[in-house]
Amino acid sequence: MSEEFDGLTALVTGGASGIGLATATVLRDRGARVVVLDRADTAPDGLDLVHADVSDDGQVRSAVAAAVERLGGLDILVNNAGVGAQGGIDANDDDEWRKVLDINVLGLVRVTRAALPSLRASDHAAIVNTCSIAATAGLPNRALYSASKGAVLSLTLAMAADLIAEGIRVNAVNPGTADTPWVGRLLDAADDPAAERAALEARQPHGRLVSAQEVANAVAYLASPGAGSTTGTTLAVDGGMAGLRLRK
Repeated sequence: MSEEFDGLTALVTGGASGIGLATATVLRDRGARVVVLDRADTAPDGLDLVHADVSDDGQVRSAVAAAVERLGGLDILVNNAGVGAQGGIDANDDDEWRKVLDINVLGLVRVTRAALPSLRASDHAAIVNTCSIAATAGLPNRALYSASKGAVLSLTLAMAADLIAEGIRVNAVNPGTADTPWVGRLLDAADDPAAERAALEARQPHGRLVSAQEVANAVAYLASPGAGSTTGTTLAVDGGMAGLRLRK
């Protein structure tokens, strides 16, 4: 496994924490040279960082160019950067809708657009987008977030169709509720954090939150040259939430 990505290069957005950090670490440990793109000011241990906010096209273009220069090319792009939102359809004002869609959807577009020339030059080009169970299952109090991830799901399929002739594979990973810093902040803000965590765990058939490492392993599979015939696919890492209906 440590040689799976030998000679390949990868850029992971939102790679300074959570699923992004786990993904960057897995790719590095399996042989890839990795740069993370993040708003963080400090690079995670053992990883190189380019600073950018994916809502700013100028920052994105400069950061992607810097990453490609450091890496000497680009084979793998992981579009992981994103933000969450809570509430039903009437809970978020127009500015919040614009902000979340600008980061979760247009941010993916900006980074991919900047990276495409380098990916087109690769013999093993792969893009993996971080989507969500919220794109395929109706979750309460997640209207805005679900809409943004539904767009990511549709965009993944459209990108795969557009880019297959150029040898660029495009897939998405669909995590269930994952044990990440963002979910941790939601739990901390709840009236009863322990009860809220128990409810989120019970919602997933395997009875616990998904780990960032499990999602990262799925991303690595989709990015691997060994998955050369896999494109236009969404891989659920959700403890069975999307498809299982267990009797209680």
